[in-house]
Order: sequence, then C-alpha cells, then structure tokens
Amino acid sequence: MLDVVNIHKAFLPGTANEKVALSGVTLHLAAGDFCTVIGSNGAGKSTLLNVVSGRYRPDGGTVRIDGRRVDRLPDHTVARYVARVFQDPMAGTAAHMTIEENLSLAMGRGTTRGLGQGVTRAKREFLRTQLKVLEQGLEDRLTTKVGLLSGGQRQALSLVMATFGDPKVLLLDEHTAALDPQRAELITNLTRELVAEKGLTTLMVTHNMEQALRLGNRLIMMHEGRIIFELSGQDKAGAGVEDLMAEFDRIKGAQLSDRTLLT
Repeated sequence: MLDVVNIHKAFLPGTANEKVALSGVTLHLAAGDFCTVIGSNGAGKSTLLNVVSGRYRPDGGTVRIDGRRVDRLPDHTVARYVARVFQDPMAGTAAHMTIEENLSLAMGRGTTRGLGQGVTRAKREFLRTQLKVLEQGLEDRLTTKVGLLSGGQRQALSLVMATFGDPKVLLLDEHTAALDPQRAELITNLTRELVAEKGLTTLMVTHNMEQALRLGNRLIMMHEGRIIFELSGQDKAGAGVEDLMAEFDRIKGAQLSDRTLLT
C-alpha cells in the first residue's frame, strides 16, 4: 500500500547550514499495517510524514501509494490518498465553521464538488452516528462553531474527519502530545478503534514509547534521518520500553536517557 524507497531530503543543501533530514529511508507498509515511529528530536520523523503527504518533495527516491507514484505530485493531489492529523488540535479543523460544516467538507475530500445543499438531512443523520462513537456529546452540537470546543474535542473531531472517505494512508503526527493525560488516553483508544474498524494503513509519529509499543503491529526507530531498528508482530507485542532503550544503545553505542526520547 505505502512504498517509500531510498528517500533523501536535505534543507539548505550546499550551504554551511545544510541539514540532512532523511538519508536513504526505505519503508514498506502493507494494506492495514499500523506502524508507529519513534526517535529523538531531529531524527526525521515529521519530515518523513511531510514527504509522504506531499508537503515536501524529496531530493531523491520514490513514494508510491497503492502502486501510484506520488512524490512528484502537489500536496493537494496527494490529499486524495492521504489524510493527516496534526499535533496542534487547531490545525485540523476550521474554527469559524460549525461541526457539521467541517465534517461535510471532510466527506468531500478528493471528490469533484458542484453547487448544491451543503448539509442535507440525510447527511446530518449520518454525521450524528459518526460522532456518537466519540462519547463527547458532539452529535447534539452539530451547529456549534468548532472554535468553541476543547482541545480534546477538536482532536477527536479531526481524527473522525481524517478517516472519512477511507484514505489509502492515515498519518498521525504526535496527535496526542498537546493533550492532557486523560484526553490523550481517550484519543489513543479512539485511534485504535477507528484504525481497526476501517482497516486503515497508518503511520503514527509519537514521542511516547509506551504508546508506540501499545498501538499497531509494527514499530520503527529513527535516528539522524535513518531507520535504525524495526519491530513487528510478536516481537513488538513482547517488547518493553527498556528493550527499546537497550537496542538504541546497542546500535548507536551511546547512552540515551528515557527523557531524551520522550521530550
């Protein structure tokens, strides 16, 4: 489903301030794979998501989604195949629009739009059923402006919106990091349920190693623009945070504190 092959990306290339963000990254996700991504700050995690989403064009290598090459397409075209939830709860929704207007726009992602009624009665009932699973009472607040919602409610809404239209790839960029522990746990559980229910191919960046181990069937660790370690299946299910730290130390031959990876 997602094939990232030998991707290179540098910022300010050829200058004294050149920063190599990705160096020969290769990653293959089958349909339905849920892969978590961990690593220290500056490891290239978010840059990888930006390349997959079309926001950044790689300097070399290819990205294919469901067999189609997308690394030379503009990001608005790639958006037909990729949905994304950002760390900032404000980034995935339009604050001045109502809940139902935001959801209605999300339903039309990747389709040709014409003139017509934006939110029909049938669509409104469908939106209510989709929001009911959040257990936030949002199904009864469809005409509320999104800017009046809490951060957790907006992030839950962003997640539901991202899954509309069954995207080929779902990208989650530290989407629980800005929330308090209680709401972060709610969004984590909702993520697991929605990804499983819809069978979404998912790539999730997180600084929380416990979360990275708990979610998904695959895990990759990045450092200095490379994938340095991978876990999947039973190996991932049986691993702990201490195992990840020990593996990093073994591969890099350096001591790295738990705090460094989590901040």
